Amino acid sequence: MTGTLITVAPTGAEVDKAEVPALPVTLDELVDTAKRCEQAGASIIHVHLRDDDTRPTLDPVRLRDAVAALRDTTNLIVQLSTGGSVRDGEEARLAVLDAEPDMASCTMGTVNFGDDVFLNRWAFVVELHRRMRDKAVVPEYELFDLGHLAALERLLDKEGLPFGGHVHVDFVLGVPGGAAGDASTVAAFAEGVRRYLPEGTTFSATGIGRTTLPVMLASLAHGGHLRVGMEDTVSYARRQPVTGNDQLVERAARAAALAQRPAITTVEARKLLRMRDAD
Repeated sequence: MTGTLITVAPTGAEVDKAEVPALPVTLDELVDTAKRCEQAGASIIHVHLRDDDTRPTLDPVRLRDAVAALRDTTNLIVQLSTGGSVRDGEEARLAVLDAEPDMASCTMGTVNFGDDVFLNRWAFVVELHRRMRDKAVVPEYELFDLGHLAALERLLDKEGLPFGGHVHVDFVLGVPGGAAGDASTVAAFAEGVRRYLPEGTTFSATGIGRTTLPVMLASLAHGGHLRVGMEDTVSYARRQPVTGNDQLVERAARAAALAQRPAITTVEARKLLRMRDAD
């Protein structure tokens, strides 16, 4: 792959709007962020939504409205989170797919998440994988620990390849309770992709908080792609808050260009991921 796929995760479920005013939580803010990030080099937007009180929500009407608004105003690939928040139940998380996104996340196992537990039972993961394939939704398999690589190998062996036949994963590193966010961990995950997953599997990497830069640079060095955004960090540098998600996308695009693997377009991204509208 001669280019870099850049995903932006603008909101998440953990950051408090009252503490981070630049966080996009309304639909208008999300759409404005999406436009700016597409111009800066992003080709995928990973979406969490908030309610009128800025709390995380999986409300089906809001999900459909968000997908429609992002499609109307951008060419970005719309990827909905099926993780929601650590308090969301399985049925609500599965129902996210009813909003008909282009992609959705599929986390490959349970992990301690700070002081909480992000629960992903095997039966739930299997059902999510099956429903995505039935609905022609491309999964991004989220891996928080090295054991999740073996779990994904097991899933693909027992249940078959996802819709489109291409496997794409995202290493989420630096979460308290998960794998560390450093260069050696990225290298271990990259080697695990080659060992456990089908030939041609692509990967992105996400570094939480202060791990953002080492994970970004290590992913590029190992031929990987990038996910950035205010879901993952609200600091641009020491004592320098992020001013907007496009600031993080711009930095990722500059790093990709420096690595001589410039950001790819949404058209190229759809072909890479073998999406239903890739042609």
